Amino acid sequence: QVQLVESGGGLVQPGGSLRLSCADSGSIVAIYAMAWYRQAPGKQRELVARITSGVSPNYADSVKGRFPISRDNAKNTVFLQMNSLQPEYTAVYYCNAVLRTTVTRGNYWGQGTQVTVSS
Repeated sequence: QVQLVESGGGLVQPGGSLRLSCADSGSIVAIYAMAWYRQAPGKQRELVARITSGVSPNYADSVKGRFPISRDNAKNTVFLQMNSLQPEYTAVYYCNAVLRTTVTRGNYWGQGTQVTVSS
């Protein structure tokens, strides 16, 4: 059973920063890619940033240069450092991983963590 557990969301004032973490657990053999998505009220879920083994990370245009994504391979954990946050970034942020377990390969999602940017 694979679990993706997110943490680090919360309420922050405009201009502030948050760091999201997502730890994968289970019978994981290999992780091919990890990513962060977000879904604002009334909108579709969209990619924020993705880090894939062996290639440079890719980002949504709106967050390039401000939301670096990083990964700790030893701990199967991905991070999203969110800087200079603005109210339009209020959303539920979801962790995603494409990985292989001892049994199967699949696309997995975390439960989401709320990020609210407000004064």
